[in-house]
Amino acid sequence: ASVLLLCFRTFLVTSLIFGLLLQPPLAQLSIVTQPNIVLLMADDLGIGDVSCYGNDTIRTPNIDRLAKEGVKLTQHIAAAPLCTPSRAAFLTGRYALRSGMDAVNNYRVIFWNGGSGGLPSNETTFAKILQQQGYRTGLIGKWHQGVNCESRNDHCHHPLNHGFDYFYGMPFTLISDCQPTETPEMDRAFRRKLWLSTQMIGLVTLTAALGRLTGLISVSWKTLACLAGFSLLFFMSWFSSYGFTRYWNCIMMRNHEVTEQPMVTDRTTFLILRESISFIERNKHKPFLLFLSFLHSHTPLLTTEKFLGRSSHGLYGDNVEEMDWMVGQVLDAVDKEGLKNTTLVYFTSDHGGWLERQEGKRQLGGWNGIYKGGKGMGGWEGGIRVPGILRWPGVLPAGTVVDEPTSLMDIYPTVVHLAGGVLPQDRVIDGRDLMPLLRGTVEHSEHEFLFHYCGIHLHAVRWHQKDSGAIWKAHYVTPVFDPPGAGACYGKGVCPCFGEGVTHHDPPLLFDLSRDPSEAKPLTADTEPLFDTVIKKIARAVEEHRRTLVPVPEQLSLYNIMWKPWLQPCCGTFPFCWCDKEDDN
Repeated sequence: ASVLLLCFRTFLVTSLIFGLLLQPPLAQLSIVTQPNIVLLMADDLGIGDVSCYGNDTIRTPNIDRLAKEGVKLTQHIAAAPLCTPSRAAFLTGRYALRSGMDAVNNYRVIFWNGGSGGLPSNETTFAKILQQQGYRTGLIGKWHQGVNCESRNDHCHHPLNHGFDYFYGMPFTLISDCQPTETPEMDRAFRRKLWLSTQMIGLVTLTAALGRLTGLISVSWKTLACLAGFSLLFFMSWFSSYGFTRYWNCIMMRNHEVTEQPMVTDRTTFLILRESISFIERNKHKPFLLFLSFLHSHTPLLTTEKFLGRSSHGLYGDNVEEMDWMVGQVLDAVDKEGLKNTTLVYFTSDHGGWLERQEGKRQLGGWNGIYKGGKGMGGWEGGIRVPGILRWPGVLPAGTVVDEPTSLMDIYPTVVHLAGGVLPQDRVIDGRDLMPLLRGTVEHSEHEFLFHYCGIHLHAVRWHQKDSGAIWKAHYVTPVFDPPGAGACYGKGVCPCFGEGVTHHDPPLLFDLSRDPSEAKPLTADTEPLFDTVIKKIARAVEEHRRTLVPVPEQLSLYNIMWKPWLQPCCGTFPFCWCDKEDDN
């Protein structure tokens, strides 16, 4: 009997242990299972434009709902203050100069669909890793990472060559040139100089011809013919690109096919939203990654009639409120398919708001709250501090606020980890996995230092002194505001990174952002006992960081950003490039 009792007890214990092994804790189940991932990125949105970050006049209830149901990051930092380098860093988890996607000149973004620069094919995006892990990956909206390298259809920089299974949107970026009723925006100052030069050359040619006809000037007809030919060639050399910007840059693509050339802006918002919801519906039975890269809130601020005049901030406010509505539509689509608890949703902006973007008295750019500076400024907080919100019900604690330094580059290792992938081992990854910080299992961010670049020029460095809670920031270079004291470069349109438009500081300007987030009062050796210690510590970090940099081809060199007719995407026979396949459908 005792033997039977012993066997029975052994059986019960074994069964209990076996049952426990088959039933893992619920808290761990969500982490083991691959979640769907929805990444929402606004364009040029200032941190001060969102209600949950302090704006009390622009209504953003859907973005606010994300924050209420998830985690809000208050010190979320873009790796660059402009579109192309910031998005390159986001996609690769690496500072943009590591991939050659930051500029050595004043052309700091991809300028033409027909240029040869772009995200190199040897870079590994998070989309590529998730694709390998069985995810269905889609990019809807803005790309701005280049298209071709050597021929019109090689698509070496295209989203489908960087891990996305599906692409619908603009390979370039939205600009005012895309709206026929708006004042041209692209390279405006340079275009004026070209027009002036053309007129001067034409005037010289005309004067010489009249002088020859009246006998006042002794010049041969051959010389006049050469001069006239030169005038025509000079005009054609630039007008063939800038004169047709709307046709060359304002195009829509579906995968490798051009669907609208030029794009029909009246329906763009509807099509991008439709494509986003359709992607969710098509892929609800498998893990998916949707990167919805909004055209909002970049000029010309495409806004449907339903939202015009709704905000108290003019067209810009209307545009932000429409984008918030689109966020709500995407969240509703996730909920409708029963995917809310298995989907990580992330919302951010690629960099700060564009302070200088004005037309007359109309402010067409964003607001960066209490933070100094804006778009284009590599060091000041207003150019790089952006919204950062993540929601995953049941996994991330709702209503949480994290004040630690984080980066857009952190999304890379975070989603790779959640997908069960492995980070590339043959290169430096600058991002850090956010999940321990978001779930509250660690107190501090893994970032000790963050480096703030303007082009390839290091403008500032942030040091998170974790034992004291101080967040020191040293500025080596700052832009010269125009007019002085204005807080932006209104005379230039965007602040430069180098040359006469910047000031070099030795010793650096030092701030403690934990006490002075607006960077209003620089510290000195007289006012801060730790001044010398902090400056030396940051200088050593800069030296170590620079040892990790290796030379790479410059994707934004003058040659690469030039328009090349043989690289221009075209839906017809070049140069007769126009089509509307959406209307045909």
